[in-house]
Formats: sequence, C-alpha cells, structure tokens
Amino acid sequence: MRHLPAHPFDDDKLKEECGVFGAIGVADAANFVALGMHALQHRGQEAGGIITHHPETGFHSAHRFGLVRDNFTKAGLMESLPGSIGIGHVRYSTTGSKGATAIRDVQPFFGEFAMGGAAIAHNGNLTNAEAIRRELIERGSIFQSNSDSECIIHLMARSIQENIPERMKDALRRVEGAFAIVAMTRTKLIGVRDALGVRPLVLGRVGEGWILASETCALDIIGAEFVREVEPGEMVVCTREGVESYHPFEPKRPRFCIFEHVYFSRPDSTLGARSVYETRRAIGVELAREAPVEADLVCPVPDSGTPAAIGYSQESGIPYAMGIIRNQYMGRTFIEPSEQIRNMGVRLKLNVNRSLIRGKRIVLVDDSVVRGTTSLKIKEMILDAGAAEVHFRIASPPTAWPCFYGVDTPEREKLLAAQMSAEEMRDHIGVDSLNFISLDGLYRAVGEAGGRDNQAPQYCDACFSGDYPVRPSDMVAAGRIRLKETA
Repeated sequence: MRHLPAHPFDDDKLKEECGVFGAIGVADAANFVALGMHALQHRGQEAGGIITHHPETGFHSAHRFGLVRDNFTKAGLMESLPGSIGIGHVRYSTTGSKGATAIRDVQPFFGEFAMGGAAIAHNGNLTNAEAIRRELIERGSIFQSNSDSECIIHLMARSIQENIPERMKDALRRVEGAFAIVAMTRTKLIGVRDALGVRPLVLGRVGEGWILASETCALDIIGAEFVREVEPGEMVVCTREGVESYHPFEPKRPRFCIFEHVYFSRPDSTLGARSVYETRRAIGVELAREAPVEADLVCPVPDSGTPAAIGYSQESGIPYAMGIIRNQYMGRTFIEPSEQIRNMGVRLKLNVNRSLIRGKRIVLVDDSVVRGTTSLKIKEMILDAGAAEVHFRIASPPTAWPCFYGVDTPEREKLLAAQMSAEEMRDHIGVDSLNFISLDGLYRAVGEAGGRDNQAPQYCDACFSGDYPVRPSDMVAAGRIRLKETA
C-alpha cells in the first residue's frame, strides 16, 4: 500500500504519536502483540512494528507503514515473528520527518549490547533530545533514524552497567520529557514511566504471561486481566517468574496528561480507575452547567464528541440526536486527493442528517478546537442543511499552547486560541455562540471536586494553561517557543 499523507481536514485534531504493547510468557507472542496494537490503533495510524525473540533463532522484527490490519494479519509475516516474548508500537510522528517518514524511523528500535540484544518502544517525547543527540554524535555515535527515541539506545550503549534494566535506568536518568516505554531482552519484558507519569502504561495478566500496554482496552482484546497501572517513576521487569518493581528516579508529584481523558484514550479504557467514557460524559454535564443555551437538539461531532454530547443532553434536557453521520470507511490512505476532492473538505468524512437538522436550533459538541478549520466546515454543513441556529460547545478549554510531551501540536501561531479570544473565535467561525469548558470545570469532570489547584496542578494541562511541568529545553534553546513568565 502506498503511504500517503493525511487529508487536510485531518490536521485539525491533536494526535497522539504512538501506543506501545508487550507480552511475555505466551505462545506466539506476535499474535498477542498485533491484537494489542490493533486495539491501540487510534494512538497511531502511520506505521507499526513488532520485535520478538525465540530462544533458538534469536530476535525477529517487522516494520511496516499503514494500519495493523493491513500488515500484521498476514500468515507469512506473522510466522516470521516466532517466540513467547514480543513488543509492538503504533506510530504517528511528532519528531523526525512528518509525512515522509522513513522505515528506519518506525519503532520498536533494537540494539545489540555486550550482554545481549534489547528492543524498546517509546510513547512520549524527550524535550532535550536534540542536545543529547548532538553530544552523542560528537562522541562518535552513529544514528540510524530521526527519532528522539533512538537517543535512549545510544545512552544505554554507553552505560557501564552490567545488565539491560540497569543500563536503561542510566539512560533514562539523562533524558527529560515524557516517556512510557515497553522494552524487551531475550528473557525480560520491561515497562517504565517518567517520574511525572505524563503518558499512560498498564500491567496485565493473561494465563501465566504478563502484558504491558498503553491502555486497558488493549488488555480487553486479548482477554487479559488488568492488574494495575505502572506508577509514575516506576520500572517493572516481567519474567516467567513474576514481576519486580523499581523506582529509579527522584520522586515527583505526578502530572498525568489531562487530554488523555478528553480525547486520546479510547472511551472503553480506564484511567486512574475512572472510565474514560464516564469522564467524557461528566465533561458534557459540566459544560451544560457552565454554558446553557436554548436549543432543539444536541448533536455530537463524531466520534470524539459523542460522550460529552450525551452528558450535555442529559444535564440540559435538550434531546440528543445524531445530526452528523461519520463515514466509517474513510481511511487515512483513501485516495490521492485531487484539488477538487480536497475542496470537498470534511464532507468526505462527515455528512449531515438533513431531515433532522432542518429548521432546528443545534448544539454541536466537539472535543477541541485547534486551528478552527474543521469547525468552520462543519458549521457551513449544518447551515447548508437548513439549521436555524448553530451553537458550539467544546469539551476542553481553549488549546492555546503546543504540547512537547508526545502530541503532534501545531506551532503556537497556528493555534486559533493563541491568536483570538473566545468571542473572536465565535465571530471567526461564524456561529451563534461558542463556549469552552473552563479549566476548573474540566478538573471537576475528571474527579477533582475543588477544580484545579493553581499552586500544585494535579495534571499536565500545558496545552491549555502554558504551565509546562518539564521545561522544553530544545525548543526554548532554538527560540521556537517563548514560555509564560509564570511557567
């Protein structure tokens, strides 16, 4: 399959750059890994890779562009990945070359060390990777990819520790930023999160085997039991004998990414013992309390706006309806878009239920506004269908700052909320009203009854507040971001 760039209207959503999955102690681990990757496909649709180990034939790997279902379901390929231990990675790039990624940038990455081989798959972003990369190249390292994650392999190679887990600890103490890592040796499956716990990672059990995954939905697909979340700053080492836990980093107050609750994670996953679906429904409830409006129908912008729209409808008493229908078969590699097709914009992906919309006052509930281009097109579609009024309700605060912790975010000058007030955005999009949930309201919806603690924020909310819990060193040094003075 030819690897094509995303359609222009896909660019108006924030994108997680990857999901990770690992299994040990299961027959044909590659099949478990492929199923887990399929469940995590929403976290990365650009490319995927699997590495396994078999005691007789060593390490085996396969890296492919495109969706898991199009690659890792073929008998010949899966048979080339034998062994009872394996890890996988689904990717949407935030570093390296976007839109023209080389196969060498596709994870997991592999390194051969004196004590044996090791592979790693990384979800997140290292904020000092450029400085580390320059240092390593000056000291003789030869990089094979454009990925920040490869720095970890090189740092491990330079460690003097005697085993892979200790070398990984050494390497990760040098890096800054966010990481949830699944790694493997010939006999060990390793999971580790950064001290702030920005990105998610969970531990599961299936039979006598152990599973590591970005989300609980990936455990469900293989019938694995959820054991617990890997703690912020924790490293777990899984073998056939059991799981050992280490805390190699200086303890810090956790700052989990709040946008995982809003958009990134699948609604059938759980985060911090909370149902993602229920949290998103609660966001809609808060939004209805904060921004009521007289209207006839509440309609989600599918699919990410659906739970919040249900909550808004329940709290407001305004009927819920599927006023916009999503084309489920619209993929990222649909067709090479001609200019005419590009101009059709969002209509390739969404269509209005005209008989339902005509003459009605519509509340549209969406998860976020990034550039605002999709919101403009959806508003036009709703008005073309004969709506009497259009009111946007957004299930997150205004996205005014870029993320440097593993989310593909436009530069700040391209974020609509960085350039306009809410009133100006309403006029720009051309709707009757536009309201975002407040930051305190979002915190209440995720279980913080008192709202956001401004002195000690409970989550990473930098994309809304500009309060970066880890300094984005590379970006600041390059002059690509100017931090708030209070950050």
